Amino acid sequence: MTDDERAFPIDRPEPIPAVSLNKLTLTKTERTVTLTKSGERQGSMRVNLNWSSGAPRKTGFLAKLVGSGGGIDLDLGCLYELADGSKGVVQAVGNSFGALNKPPYIALDADDRSGAATGGENLHINLERPEMFRRVLIFAMIYEGAANWAAVDGVVTMHPTSGPQVEVRLDSAVSGARICAIALLTNTGQGLTVQREVNYITGNQATLDHDYQWGLKWAAGSK
Repeated sequence: MTDDERAFPIDRPEPIPAVSLNKLTLTKTERTVTLTKSGERQGSMRVNLNWSSGAPRKTGFLAKLVGSGGGIDLDLGCLYELADGSKGVVQAVGNSFGALNKPPYIALDADDRSGAATGGENLHINLERPEMFRRVLIFAMIYEGAANWAAVDGVVTMHPTSGPQVEVRLDSAVSGARICAIALLTNTGQGLTVQREVNYITGNQATLDHDYQWGLKWAAGSK
């Protein structure tokens, strides 16, 4: 190597990071992706919610962070509207677990009350006949524990039977909000699209309903 070469090193371009073809992450700028095309038939799509439960049995400030019971119980659910105009909710509260092979063609398979289960919570949406849906709003709710989404570190991943997984991270936390509207599935007439929402709502399911103009009647429930 000559003195000139040492004085003027040749810049080499940084390697371009590989793009995953198996997962798409919806962001504030890249919000929408096509889930199914017109006439396309798929099987059951799993919608998975996973989160960190927080450290149990803490005292003082950490106890306030994760709740007096020592953890956060985060529930997965959805509002749905079918093509025939029928509407409802699928959620653990009120044991409204739905059904996969009959209306509403959506089923919740478990209620993970600790966040410790490896599989988290799962909704299954039957996309064998996607034209049966008009819209589906996927949401998560902090049922027990402090309303602190930053401590939750939640992520929702959709697993269609065709195409890449679709991930939505529950970031941009709003302190005090109990509900997060995560993603909205919409039948455009040309197929189903999924749009990132990550809209934190202070209130309950009735507030969520009002904000998205669903029009359901609500009563107090438990699980």
